[in-house]
Amino acid sequence: MQYRKLGNTGIQISALSLGSWITFGKQIEDNISEKLMSVAYDAGINFFDNAEIYARGQSEIVMGKALKNLNWPRSSYLVSSKVFFGYETDKPNQRGLSRKHILEGCEAALKRLQVDYIDLFFCHRPDKNTPILETVQAMNTLIQQGKILYWGTSEWSAQEILQAHVEAAQHQLIGPVMEQPQYNIFERRKMEDDYLHLFKYQGMGTTIWSPLSSGLLTGKYLGDVGATRLSIQGMEWLHERNITPARLEKVKALKNISDSIDVSLSLFSLAWCLKNPNVSTAILGASKVSQLEENLKAIEVVEKLTDEIMLQVDEVMQNKPVLSEY
Repeated sequence: MQYRKLGNTGIQISALSLGSWITFGKQIEDNISEKLMSVAYDAGINFFDNAEIYARGQSEIVMGKALKNLNWPRSSYLVSSKVFFGYETDKPNQRGLSRKHILEGCEAALKRLQVDYIDLFFCHRPDKNTPILETVQAMNTLIQQGKILYWGTSEWSAQEILQAHVEAAQHQLIGPVMEQPQYNIFERRKMEDDYLHLFKYQGMGTTIWSPLSSGLLTGKYLGDVGATRLSIQGMEWLHERNITPARLEKVKALKNISDSIDVSLSLFSLAWCLKNPNVSTAILGASKVSQLEENLKAIEVVEKLTDEIMLQVDEVMQNKPVLSEY
């Protein structure tokens, strides 16, 4: 395993990490979740990603039980949670980024995960109804209380993140240090354009999600694959957005490139993400141990992605952000 700095922090985070979205507490049995965590940890993964909304809190309960059973030294791993969508019944104040929900959400996550503190705590989406200063103040309070160590954002705009930094600086508070955006060969704009100044001047780290575009970049949707995570009830929106004829044509072309260097499309796509130096860690999702073990090989593939290969990807995708020279 390789380790990277999480932005300007002192944290060393594994280049590949394990997430629980869709799988833990929903798609797979609890014993499989624990086995996946064990295999990941033994392979050097030290970051496990979660959120209050995943399976309405059940995902964190499953992960918490696994952490207790595995009994790893607390200093040897990082665990996250995210606050915004809530985990209860969507009554007023049960979601969002108000001070009330942030503090109550953190307490609930600590209990579900069975830990004394959360290493990385994310604002899962921006909250247009709450002043950013209130959110920054609430996160700062949690850090002072020792309940979280670092806080960050997920799918915020560059302007919103910058405003959080401005508010933090003006009021002598601790600002966000990491962002969790979607990043893969299909989704490039934020990581390769919008956030560039944040990387350069604020030193933000990233914990990217969906590096395989919810399985599209494995190539499995090119044929009859039967049941997949995109066929799970409630995931229809993800299927409609991802599985289109135009996208499948690009996947075919990408597979031709990966075949040319004798690498599976999955490993190729993961390695492509890791080529970006602003990626601190790429979050893997897995429902089977064999799937996880295979994807862990992505680090070995990075060196095979030469400038020529990367250019071939750009020519197929035609989606590389064009940056202004001025």
